[in-house]
Amino acid sequence: MKRAAKSADEAKLTREWALPSGATLGSSVRARGIMLEMRARLPLKLRKALDIRGSELLLRLPESEAAAFRDAAALVSAGLVGIESLPVIPREIEDILDIKTTERHRWLKDGRLPSAGIRTVKLRGRARKITFHVFDPRMVEDLLDSGVIDDWREQDAETARENRQRAAWQRKLARAEKTGQGVPDGDGERVELVDWAAFEREGLLR
Repeated sequence: MKRAAKSADEAKLTREWALPSGATLGSSVRARGIMLEMRARLPLKLRKALDIRGSELLLRLPESEAAAFRDAAALVSAGLVGIESLPVIPREIEDILDIKTTERHRWLKDGRLPSAGIRTVKLRGRARKITFHVFDPRMVEDLLDSGVIDDWREQDAETARENRQRAAWQRKLARAEKTGQGVPDGDGERVELVDWAAFEREGLLR
């Protein structure tokens, strides 16, 4: 107990690094992600000495560990060189662009969110690894500045509406064919044509 109290009272060596806005892109999640990247560069016993406060990294160690402090500070300083180009991971891009996971998956699949590659990490304390796409921070910044996300959402809403209408029309066709009745037109009237349902179902009228 006395040793713990002495350690808590011991004078600390401190150093701070302000993270540039071009690196954090205004995201606290991204800032914490950068901190975790820098922690990973440190020896295991020193990792918790590095923390984040706002958009600043903070390294603190007792004066008795001056040599370890200098080494850790050098590693963090070197790691922050070019930090603006650090790939953006999924949880970060969702926070930066204020998008949902489902939107990220959909826009990644259709190419609107181009992948900058994949990354595989091992979860702490587990044998399982996970693989995910990462994104170019400059591409993410361009999307943030352009406001195109709102346009994408409008496009998706329109596509969903058209898909619902198409599905409803297909159901009408299927019912009409099953009962042997004529196929209703767009105004709810029936068109008495042989094999019209099959003709529409094949997509030849689109």
